[in-house]
Amino acid sequence: MSEPLRKLDALILCGGLGKRLRSVLKDKPKCMARFQGRPFLDMQIHYLSKYGIKRVILCLGYKANVVKSHYKNKRGIIFSQEFVPLGTAGAIKKAQRLIKSNPFLVLNGDSICSLDLVDFLNFHKNKSAWATVCLVRTNRSAERSDFGAVTLDSKKRIVKFLEKKDTRANFTNAGIYLFDKKVLSQIPVRKKYSLELDLFKKPRKDFYGFIAEGPCIDIGTPARFEKAKKVLAEWKF
Repeated sequence: MSEPLRKLDALILCGGLGKRLRSVLKDKPKCMARFQGRPFLDMQIHYLSKYGIKRVILCLGYKANVVKSHYKNKRGIIFSQEFVPLGTAGAIKKAQRLIKSNPFLVLNGDSICSLDLVDFLNFHKNKSAWATVCLVRTNRSAERSDFGAVTLDSKKRIVKFLEKKDTRANFTNAGIYLFDKKVLSQIPVRKKYSLELDLFKKPRKDFYGFIAEGPCIDIGTPARFEKAKKVLAEWKF
């Protein structure tokens, strides 16, 4: 358990419509997909708990009641629900009043990485960053075309997010972020707003990328869902 992480709030973005996975999940949100007999979201929460994180804010939207029903009696689980789609940044803004820590951690609800959160937090603090994005290396154009790509300068500052079809960079966004609370003032209220397409659009000198060397798993499509079953069966949660 890490002392610096015990007071860190973690938001999990699990309100997406998950249209590409409907054929597999039918009436469930992506975060409630079952792996090893447990919801994928359980694995994320367990991963956070290993680092001592005690407050987890679930940013809900599509099929929110399914998630609420499962976690309603779980200590340290807090709900923030959007009733119209607000996008990834908009969902964070909706949860603003619930966020106590500075910085705070954000994770996508359909992916998980073998990332050392202590190293991630130390990097963010040492850089006095406005925001830090966890990145993974990739050399496969097929992956870049689906996940998009990020370019860094020599100091690991993010120069720009590239279009998903662009294959000029060797890093992709892993969907894990650390934010200074001043980010919240730059997200509009009650408006659909994206992290990648809106908030991260303009380059900043205090915007950094942290390179994770461990594997990352994403369950966003039926093919990746099946691959995740095999990989997660070997992970210990």
